[in-house]
Amino acid sequence: MMITLIRHADVDDRYKMRYNGHIDISLSPEGEEQAKRLAEHFKDEKFDGVFCSDLKRARQTLAPFGLHVKPTFTDKLREKSWGRHEGMSFNEIVESEEFVYEDFMQWITALDGEEYEAYIQRVKEFFLEYLPSLQMKNILVMTHAGVIRVLISIIDELGLEEAFCIKFDYSSYITLDINSMKFSEIKNISL
Repeated sequence: MMITLIRHADVDDRYKMRYNGHIDISLSPEGEEQAKRLAEHFKDEKFDGVFCSDLKRARQTLAPFGLHVKPTFTDKLREKSWGRHEGMSFNEIVESEEFVYEDFMQWITALDGEEYEAYIQRVKEFFLEYLPSLQMKNILVMTHAGVIRVLISIIDELGLEEAFCIKFDYSSYITLDINSMKFSEIKNISL
């Protein structure tokens, strides 16, 4: 089984470098163009299954794709929820909270929202249990950078901090061969 994971396209500048999580934001005009380029790039690819985060930025990225199968939209592919910290920048969180950044794990567990272990488990179950149970050959997943980085962390046995340092631009994609548990190189058709 091959899984092509795509990060949704570009969003408006006001949402960049923020903990957006479950905020349902739209693509920027550049993001809309990126989505069209992604669709053109994958136009000849025949996917057995298509799964997409139910958030608007992922749905809008998938919209231009000429798909041969009906996509499944699911909250299982959402970014981690940051609760009351959603939409805030790192500096805004530091200014509004009594805790300070000590290290990566302390920071992400101190923030509000979905428990990080639950988020990791959600990603693990979706990709390593649910998708393989479908016995499809070629799957497209439209999701968020955090989801992809968590999956890379699990498969490549990287620490989360190391995985979250991996550059994964808007509209980038990577392929995972479930049989060998190997990733391809990260590619970005927008560059």
